Amino acid sequence: MEKIATAIADVFMIAPGVFGDERGFFFESYNRRSMAELGIDFDFVQDNHSRSGRGVLRGLHYQIRQPQGKLVRVVAGEIFDVAVDVRRSSPTFGQWVGMTLSAENKRMAWVPPGFAHGFYVVSETAEVLYKASDYYAPQHERSLLWNDPALGIEWPLSGEPLLSDKDRKGIPLNEAEVYA
Repeated sequence: MEKIATAIADVFMIAPGVFGDERGFFFESYNRRSMAELGIDFDFVQDNHSRSGRGVLRGLHYQIRQPQGKLVRVVAGEIFDVAVDVRRSSPTFGQWVGMTLSAENKRMAWVPPGFAHGFYVVSETAEVLYKASDYYAPQHERSLLWNDPALGIEWPLSGEPLLSDKDRKGIPLNEAEVYA
């Protein structure tokens, strides 16, 4: 597995070693020892799987208590995956990084605890799998406003995104509850 740096050191992509031939391909999508060597040393407690159509934007979500680290990958389609640093004491507080994850490139994203996370579907459909380092706790979930001008996220939109009510009601960063 290869660690690929992003503009925010704590967030990175992972390119697994893919072995392919005329029959198809094989790769390890998770190996605890290999992940620990990359700096992801967590006991994942939950796996999530979502399917979304083109133009769906999910996020930007985080849990103010029971923060979740997420190991994200796409098994069908393509997404633009975003992590926003919501740790006030961090030198990259309020900064974001975006990554293209797809079934074709087989890359994964590591979004550590302390970050809001979201994605936008650029393909016809996309299926996203992610491991979480803590359990979903709806009472602690928060949503940043996906198009907060203070964040300036450059989503690759093709028209108005499809949003849930929760995501439409996201809070701008300057009003949001964040980590110390």
